[in-house]
Amino acid sequence: MALAKEDIAFIKEHLGEWLAEVSLGKPPAVYEIELRERMVRVEEELKHQRELMRQGFEQVERRFEQVDKRFEQVDKRFEQVDKRFEQVDKRFEQVDKRFEQFDRRFDELIKRNDRHFLWLIGFITTIAALIIAAGKLL
Repeated sequence: MALAKEDIAFIKEHLGEWLAEVSLGKPPAVYEIELRERMVRVEEELKHQRELMRQGFEQVERRFEQVDKRFEQVDKRFEQVDKRFEQVDKRFEQVDKRFEQFDRRFDELIKRNDRHFLWLIGFITTIAALIIAAGKLL
């Protein structure tokens, strides 16, 4: 079944309208205006999204700055703790020096007591020998 020339002309004449009705062909002026409005709205929304992203990045940057400040504070605290440990180390060194002094004093006392003990033993031995000698002579 072949189409007549009149049918083909009719189809050509009305094809644009039919496609416009299903929005596949050239859109009518109203549809074109709606498309432009939609494009403007989409562009505005994209612009808004871009601004929101920029604000989000700024907030993230501020947050990183706050975290950096906190790390600096933590570093300062660690430095203070290090200084305290150094002070404690110095105190321990002082205590060690005092113990060494006590050790020296005790060593000196022990040596002195040993000398006194030897002198006492010598004195007692001498007295005992003199008593024994006196006892034999009398």
